Amino acid sequence: MPIPDFQTLMIPVLRLSADGELKVGEAVERLSSEFQLSDQERSELLPSGRQTTFANRVHWAKSYLGKAGLIELTRRGHFRVSARGREVLANPPERIDIKFLNQFTEFRKFRPDVVVQAKPAPLASESEMTPDEVMRQARDTLESDLGAELLGRILVSPPEFFEKLVVRLVTAKGYGGSISDAGRALGRSGDGGVDGVIDEDALGLDRIYVQAKRYGEANAVGPGDIRDFFGALDQFKAGKGLFVTTSQFTSSATKTAEGLSKRIVLVDGKQLTKLMIRYGVGCRSEETLYIKKLDEDFFDPA
Repeated sequence: MPIPDFQTLMIPVLRLSADGELKVGEAVERLSSEFQLSDQERSELLPSGRQTTFANRVHWAKSYLGKAGLIELTRRGHFRVSARGREVLANPPERIDIKFLNQFTEFRKFRPDVVVQAKPAPLASESEMTPDEVMRQARDTLESDLGAELLGRILVSPPEFFEKLVVRLVTAKGYGGSISDAGRALGRSGDGGVDGVIDEDALGLDRIYVQAKRYGEANAVGPGDIRDFFGALDQFKAGKGLFVTTSQFTSSATKTAEGLSKRIVLVDGKQLTKLMIRYGVGCRSEETLYIKKLDEDFFDPA
């Protein structure tokens, strides 16, 4: 089953806390079993890599229940049900969510943005995502829009610009040092079917050969293009190559690349723009947001 959202976890967390003081980590383990999560679901990490997705959602469920006064923190990493929480469990609702918690004054002070409207309308309170998940989704939306904009600019630029862009992107990943030392855009008559060459190290002991195809979205790269590039690599006695396109690769092209004796990495338009954004090629950071969390060690009396 999919990992439950943090609002779905609210009533199970509250019920567990009614058994007595509970450690957050213990709640995560018990609820993982209750929801029959697979090993993969239990170990799925947030993008930060510092916490599992499920543990993060359990923490947010606990936090929101605390803001509504249904649980109380006892000591570091521990909590238990409050008197108000027991009253709720005495006649439990089918589901506890942000809309339910909005009946409590303390929670309304915590989330003044939650407003129950008379007319049906999408509410921020109806979101199944944790606040940090909302931020990541917004980031992903912004990056998706930026990716489309980057691709559009590439397609209206001269072909030689795309070749240089690909070389710059690969060197931005750290191959061979500086752009002038590591990468050379070839892209001229007699280049032997190769658009660029990257020195993997500062001495040029090993090289990556690049093929760059600036195709429209409807013009996918087929297996013939892959075989041609393979032949070019053979001509240069190269063992590896990078094939980049602004469009996409057909399934047969992917299978062809996988079956060849030389290592050929395929990067389509979507992957290309993600890499450009990640390494700051053709874009720049406009604003940085920092997400901070409570430092438990600061409040540890020991």
